[in-house]
Amino acid sequence: MKKEIEVCEVQCIHEEDVKEVKENMLQDTILNDMAEFYKVFGDVTRIKILYALLQKEMCVCDIAAVLEMNQSAVSHQLRILKSHRLVKYRRDGKVIYYSLDDEHVKRVFNEGLHHLQHS
Repeated sequence: MKKEIEVCEVQCIHEEDVKEVKENMLQDTILNDMAEFYKVFGDVTRIKILYALLQKEMCVCDIAAVLEMNQSAVSHQLRILKSHRLVKYRRDGKVIYYSLDDEHVKRVFNEGLHHLQHS
């Protein structure tokens, strides 16, 4: 079975459409920031951590136990997630608890999951 390539059969440019989209295009700095933001989701360990934290606030020891990883590897991934403002932490005595940074992170994660489950 031959796979059809989806391209225009004629070479034409819809000037008004091009002009409208170009006028509304985001700045490169914003687009680069978005690319970096979504790159963080490109690691399965970070996705597992986010999913765990979607369910409940947890300390590094507990996250490591859930993922069956060592604490230093989990801490490294948490630093990346924290630097992109996807997770936050709070201290309770000697224990540091991590959680998702805010409702936006929950929505981004759930929208991605919903997209995959309903495609």
